Amino acid sequence: MRHSTSRAAIAALLFSAACAAPPASSVATPMTGKRAEGRAGMVSASQQEATLAGVQILRQGGNAVDAAVATAFALSVVDPSQTGLGGGGAATVYMQGARRADHLSFYPSSGNDEAWTRPDTGSAGGDRAGRGAATPGMVRGLLALHDSLGRLPREQVIAPALALARDGFIVTPLLSRTIASAAERVKLEPGAAARFMPNGTPLRPGERLVQPELASLLELIAYAGADAFYRSAFAERLASHVQARGGLITAEDMGNYESTWMRPLCTTWRGYTVLGAPPPMGGAVVLQMLHLAELSGLTANRGYTEHPATATSFAQLIRIAQIDGQRWRGDPRGRPVPANGMASAMYARARAELLSAPLTDSVRAGDAWTAETAPLTPECSTVDPFRAPPRSDIDAGAFANATVEEGELAQDSSFTSHLSVVDAEGNAVSMTTTVGVLFGSGVWSDGVWLNSAGRNFDAATRGRNRYSNSTMSPTMLLQGNRVRLVVGAAGSQYIQPATAQVTVRMLVFGEDPGLALAAPRLHPTWSSREVEVEPGFPASVYGALVDRGFRPLSRAGDIQFGGVHAVYVSPDGRRIGAADPRRDGFAAGQ
Repeated sequence: MRHSTSRAAIAALLFSAACAAPPASSVATPMTGKRAEGRAGMVSASQQEATLAGVQILRQGGNAVDAAVATAFALSVVDPSQTGLGGGGAATVYMQGARRADHLSFYPSSGNDEAWTRPDTGSAGGDRAGRGAATPGMVRGLLALHDSLGRLPREQVIAPALALARDGFIVTPLLSRTIASAAERVKLEPGAAARFMPNGTPLRPGERLVQPELASLLELIAYAGADAFYRSAFAERLASHVQARGGLITAEDMGNYESTWMRPLCTTWRGYTVLGAPPPMGGAVVLQMLHLAELSGLTANRGYTEHPATATSFAQLIRIAQIDGQRWRGDPRGRPVPANGMASAMYARARAELLSAPLTDSVRAGDAWTAETAPLTPECSTVDPFRAPPRSDIDAGAFANATVEEGELAQDSSFTSHLSVVDAEGNAVSMTTTVGVLFGSGVWSDGVWLNSAGRNFDAATRGRNRYSNSTMSPTMLLQGNRVRLVVGAAGSQYIQPATAQVTVRMLVFGEDPGLALAAPRLHPTWSSREVEVEPGFPASVYGALVDRGFRPLSRAGDIQFGGVHAVYVSPDGRRIGAADPRRDGFAAGQ
């Protein structure tokens, strides 16, 4: 939907976006913006100004797609250490009127250089920083989503982000900390250092960050569309700068980048139709965790935090699903992946014996191909879900020879960003975006931080024009043909366990969304008996983990432990937005 809007109208929109205020919540909360209620639209995202940008678009008549795209563009301005125009992401979408679910992948991809087929991907920082950057997909993906399903003019949807870049915004404590953490990387780009570290010192909380270079680029994108980013003087400067810092991106790679519409994964669980992100995203792992939770018996318990049996069961099922996710991964454009099998109840039943088996130091992956042709439930048949191409003998050999090393579980500590939106009509978007590690590869061009996704290519994903593997899992649960929960998380290997634990807390144990996101989580690893445990669990949980054979590690809650943002739709139609207190998250609605 490419529309034209006058500059005077855009100016009015910018002013109104800046003045938006969140509605009052009917439930008292100790932290501003972590929980909100509304009868119409609702947005939850990792930063206040970005959430308010999405809400403003809803108030101007936009639908959930318009609001999600506006929020994502705004996050590219106000959450630059986690996400941005130089990154990429994935979105699971449900349009109520059409009763249609879709998935759009716009993750950074490799180009045509033969070097992308080799294992060396360099490292962030120094003269080789550019080798970590893959061709960014954010702008192409957001505008493809908006063009297909949005309602408002492009200029109107980008307007809030443009205002935030041009006029600036107040730096939060979290952004200040991430700038300080990545200071050595930021210093390598003089232009970026002038913005983020004036006088050689990282911006402090309360100071204002103005990004005129990014504002100029957003203005061009608003009026000219994706070509302003991918087929322009900007694209040529970006490619030249990346190559000067040891990278592979070319102007041709920029011009050839395309986002990919895909079919979502689908399964049924406890009466819900669960929609997940297909490969190379990690949605299958979340769906498998939900099935294993049911098979473990933990859903028959009275709750989570104070119930040791629930915690120990979750610790083991997370290990099982994550090793399967590491084994069965890759870009389906280059290698078939049995994600539908892994997400099925049939495969979960085949893996369920491990739930009560004696604990071992590591978990072995199963064969998800055995369930790839499992019959679809009637609910999923109407979704037309993802199906892997048939596995050939060559594919089977490649999987048989593949090994999963400990380092592959979290190739980089990715921080990422997630947003969830539901509008008054019941349309919904679950979207996760990222630049990879803090400030991506450390390469900055014309206001844009380039991603570090090039470092994630491995034996399962290397090749020309491929997406690298990701744990991103934008998820959605329907009850009948209506959205009940839109959920997802940020945090690399913590994304899938956090999403599953929050979903179970809300939909099984009936916890209020705000409490479910704030509640403590645990995170084991498939390759050892160690399990990280956030503060808040009673001593009895630690004792039960030890009795089961785990080695609990106390872990302070922080941004890496998963940043969940969700919108729950109650049976009476209320939209309840919840934002993770581990981050700067904010929920607001109409």
